Amino acid sequence: MYTPTHFRQTDRATIDAFIHDNGFGALISVVGGEVSASHLPFLYDANQGLLLGHLARVNSQWQTLGRATDVRVILQGPHAYVSPTWYAKASVPTWNYAAVHIRGRAEVFDEPQRLHALVEALSQKYEAGSEAPWGGAYNRRMLEQIVGVSIRIEDIEASFKLSQNKSRVDRERVARELRRPAPSEAQRVADLMDAQP
Repeated sequence: MYTPTHFRQTDRATIDAFIHDNGFGALISVVGGEVSASHLPFLYDANQGLLLGHLARVNSQWQTLGRATDVRVILQGPHAYVSPTWYAKASVPTWNYAAVHIRGRAEVFDEPQRLHALVEALSQKYEAGSEAPWGGAYNRRMLEQIVGVSIRIEDIEASFKLSQNKSRVDRERVARELRRPAPSEAQRVADLMDAQP
């Protein structure tokens, strides 16, 4: 990932919090020159250095993950367009964002107990803010439709491009403009749903 020095995030606590809070990402693997990618939610186990998720059994990517020469997960956090009109001096349009790239080795698993623990943990994490959380009642037939993925993390790169190369006054102006009311990510998903035939 291209990351100029002033955008490179190296604080481990900040990176760990980002990975925990932004668990939906792209799992990318390369086998024999062929690239595969899937989008899925992950759980982060910082103590073990693991990312955990699952793929649908019908998704062929899981069949080659163990042989992959390169496995990466890209997690993207908040991002926003930045207008050049928000700066005191002439500038160019840009984008502010936070992203983490993780490289590691993948293992797939389909033991029912291990899968059940994974999907329960995912449900607990993502149902936490719900008024009536779903209990995660997975049966064996449901578990047979997925394959677990465990990625042993070997390297983490973090880029937080947040106008650090601008003056304090410019950063404050950009932050003020970005705080103007805008649809949430969830609202944007709902809008896309409404637009479907």
